[in-house]
Amino acid sequence: MNLNKTIALCFLLLISGCQPQADFHSDDQQSYQWQQLQGKTVVVNFFAEWCAPCLREVPELNRFYQQKGDDVKLFGVSFDPMSNQQLAALKSKHHIGYPLVLPNPAPKFPFERPKMLPATYIVHSDGSVTGPLLGEQTVESLNQALRK
Repeated sequence: MNLNKTIALCFLLLISGCQPQADFHSDDQQSYQWQQLQGKTVVVNFFAEWCAPCLREVPELNRFYQQKGDDVKLFGVSFDPMSNQQLAALKSKHHIGYPLVLPNPAPKFPFERPKMLPATYIVHSDGSVTGPLLGEQTVESLNQALRK
């Protein structure tokens, strides 16, 4: 009986070791791979607490997130390095209502880190990338970018 348990445990470890690593994790306890997101549109918004335009666009991003539901994924990404706990505090303080990408473990994106803020990227369902869209985004500007 003990041998069967050992074999089963080894098998489970072998299977779990074959699963691909996540490209990023979100603060809603989800893990994502870009390959698995193909077929979906994903909006990624980089922000920082010291960036006034970034904070001004949060209500618009919240509305966009609520309107799109499951049709479009929206993720926020802190431009500044911080712990997962600091990110949670920042989300609460600024009433961010959409998922944020956790900084730890380090996320992988199919585009370069922006050089200016606010910056938004759109990863289309076919994997192509639009952006960065620089400056404050609105529900309308994001909807226009999705149509391109």
